[in-house]
Amino acid sequence: MQRIISPSMLSADFGHLERDTHMIDKSAAEWVHIDVMDGVFVPNISFGFPVMKAIRKATSKLLDVHLMIVDPEKYVTRFVEAGAGIVTFHYEATLNAKGCIDMIHQAGAKAGISIKPATSVEVLRDILPMLDLVLVMSVEPGFGGQAFMPEAIDKVAQLRAMIDQLGTNTIIEVDGGISSRNSRLLFDAGAEALVAGSSVFGAANPAAEIENMLQS
Repeated sequence: MQRIISPSMLSADFGHLERDTHMIDKSAAEWVHIDVMDGVFVPNISFGFPVMKAIRKATSKLLDVHLMIVDPEKYVTRFVEAGAGIVTFHYEATLNAKGCIDMIHQAGAKAGISIKPATSVEVLRDILPMLDLVLVMSVEPGFGGQAFMPEAIDKVAQLRAMIDQLGTNTIIEVDGGISSRNSRLLFDAGAEALVAGSSVFGAANPAAEIENMLQS
């Protein structure tokens, strides 16, 4: 299976966002992860459209946008227009997941759905064939720098078995407390993409940390 690292700009230096984006652009990371928080679905507030557009201009890599917001169907099209290649929303944030997925696809991007640590992968069974990506949270969403929850490894394995059973091409991504210390366990369990924030931007050599995760 493929291995993708998606560095989270939530852990970048906001005073030097262009510099940090260029650094990621030159690294082995294939995606750039952008966490959008509204202060309602999660207690934190982060990026909006202007910042995302600025990041889009600073990198040629795919923008992997994670919406931690209520009523995502009101905004998904605008995020695609702002440059998102993947738009992921939370299962817990909407009662119209299928409609939201359709809107993302119609706008020309790949559609993903994220589940919190307490949410079972079984809730995704009926919509999995529609999804390009499932983002498994290995921390409670809302803040960077949290400790990895090891039970996410079993959840990834369960999801991989479901994907294989249904015969879909859905990518499994994991977000929260990811570093070279646990990346191999997640890749071995069936993950293909890992979001890494503090471990990358807090490293003395971020590009080397990305390589370490890919080669673990």
